[in-house]
Amino acid sequence: MRLPTRLICTAVAALAASTAHAADWSDTSIGYRYGTKFAEPFGTNDIKKSIVNLNHASGYKYGSNFFNADLLLSDKKDPSSPGSDSGASEVYIVYRHTLDLAKVTDSKFAFGPVRGMGITAGFDANVKVDAGYNSRKQMLVLGPTFMMDVPGFLNVSVLLLKESNAPYNKFSGTGTPRYDYKTHLMLTAAWSIPLGKMPLAFEGFANYIAAKGTNEFGGPTGPEFNFDGQVMYDIGAGAGAAPGKFKIGLEYQYWRNKFGNPYKGPAGRGAFAKTPMIRAQYHF
Repeated sequence: MRLPTRLICTAVAALAASTAHAADWSDTSIGYRYGTKFAEPFGTNDIKKSIVNLNHASGYKYGSNFFNADLLLSDKKDPSSPGSDSGASEVYIVYRHTLDLAKVTDSKFAFGPVRGMGITAGFDANVKVDAGYNSRKQMLVLGPTFMMDVPGFLNVSVLLLKESNAPYNKFSGTGTPRYDYKTHLMLTAAWSIPLGKMPLAFEGFANYIAAKGTNEFGGPTGPEFNFDGQVMYDIGAGAGAAPGKFKIGLEYQYWRNKFGNPYKGPAGRGAFAKTPMIRAQYHF
């Protein structure tokens, strides 16, 4: 898959930002997950996908960075071109930077169940090569983050989203100029919480995204809910070896109105995915 120059530059900038301040701690991993119940709006259900990802998180004096890049490879139920036996391919990139207000101001931002507060900014970007829509998403995010007082971590953010897309169908030669959706809000949570005394952790994220006005074709959008959680077992720690290196686990994704497409509308059941997966991660 050939990526546009803009997305490559975006990824490079994110990597540079995420490593420039990694003075206090960092964690980088490569991972693989697989499921057989993926779905795509305006398409079908029970798509098989393999997903390879690169993930980096780091902290520095004034805050933290998070970067994730997924390479998603579908089977032929989500074809790469009309009538093709090869599956679609997609790259999806997420970058977030959180500025810790307590560290910046040398003041306390703790109250009730909240142990700290920050300001989060970042972006999402994707490129997909498929038989139809061929997404070229770009999205900027900004808003407050509340760091909850729990074992491990639980961060809850309220983010303002500025999203656009410019899909292009190279097979029909038709495309849409970059279209800006209505600015909208997202309530999001990310967590990693240890489970008892065993080397197990409950990890994941959940997003509730408000409707974003009409889409680029004049149709309605709907509120989107995406839960992605996994229970991961630390093999090294369980075997009495170095902890935090190799993890395996089970993952489940519940995604209603995927990408804002109402599943009760023209997008159909493909906009409502319920996907169990297996997952493995190697940290270095």
